[in-house]
Amino acid sequence: MGLIKEFKDFAVRGNVVDLAVAVIIGAAFGKVVSSLVNDIIMPPIGLLVGGVDFTDLMVVLKEAYVDPAGTDIAAVTINYGNFIQFVVDFSIVALAVFMIVKLINNLKKKEEAAPTPPPPTVNKTEVLLEEIRDLLKKQG
Repeated sequence: MGLIKEFKDFAVRGNVVDLAVAVIIGAAFGKVVSSLVNDIIMPPIGLLVGGVDFTDLMVVLKEAYVDPAGTDIAAVTINYGNFIQFVVDFSIVALAVFMIVKLINNLKKKEEAAPTPPPPTVNKTEVLLEEIRDLLKKQG
């Protein structure tokens, strides 16, 4: 029974629940960012660059062939085009996330920038009375 109680304490601890919520929100946010990039950002960029796709770029180290048993052996290639395409895609996604975070931070700053109340004004009578009190303490 000690193991079950220990697991229960672990599972309902605030950090675990916060992590679970973060993972769920992160997955949903990932879908939003993917849609933003694929459906809104990429079409104009594809139009601007003329639909350039780097995925077909590769260096063939050994051509494909059919061995004597009749089995097709695939070519050995270095697919540097895939790498370039992933870097470009990552850069676009990173820029989109950066802009979203920047927008959210700007909205938070506007909320935090609420005017602060002016400092309380000092009553001249109170200041004068405090000075009199201090003088009396020095004399007595």
